Amino acid sequence: MGTIHFQDLGTIGFAEAWAVQKRFFQQSLDRKKANRDLPEAEQVPTQDHLLFCEHPHVYTLGKSGKPAHLLLGEAELGREGVAFFPIDRGGDITYHGPGQIVGYPILDLDHYFHDMRRFIGTLEEAVIGTLEAYRIKAGRMEGQTGVWLDPEDPAKARKICAIGVKASRWVTMHGFAFNANTDLSYFDHIVPCGIADKGVTCMAKELGGLVGIEGVKERLKLELADLFEVELAEAAL
Repeated sequence: MGTIHFQDLGTIGFAEAWAVQKRFFQQSLDRKKANRDLPEAEQVPTQDHLLFCEHPHVYTLGKSGKPAHLLLGEAELGREGVAFFPIDRGGDITYHGPGQIVGYPILDLDHYFHDMRRFIGTLEEAVIGTLEAYRIKAGRMEGQTGVWLDPEDPAKARKICAIGVKASRWVTMHGFAFNANTDLSYFDHIVPCGIADKGVTCMAKELGGLVGIEGVKERLKLELADLFEVELAEAAL
């Protein structure tokens, strides 16, 4: 059984967390490049990492997203106290903030499978399993990434977890944003994930009260470890 090194970064600015991701991501790419020039017996395996965190209020725009999907100007962002970052993941615009579990898996898929759709599906499945433990029925919507409630009913469908990733040489970064106790009003200032006609929700809204976010994290870790067939080892930065 393999190992993923896990760190909960707590509340951390987006730029700082992005820098940590990029450091681990580049370490894996450099290690893989160095291994190509070494005999198999001398090659050093890459390390896999999973980061959890919460961000202060921030909007991030994926490389395929439309800037017009941010409905606030620079001055309005300042008044609202929200940062904005165009970044290098797939997907459109989304919101990160307090009460949301953001997960960044920096994995070398050489250890698992060479299939990005399967990778995204595995992240979705971990969130679906976590929600099931709280008696929230969730699933997938055809043609969309992320985790949805009532995905089969266009009038009721609402997203509870957004996913946007990047990969190079089968090493991944970025990940998912899972709404636990999220202030959903911040989604009113964007076209979430570029989807104008669907709502956004969180566990607290669906359950009628705040959830213990540490308990949700622990369940989510169990789901991820089971699906990737690994042990999660607590690690320091």
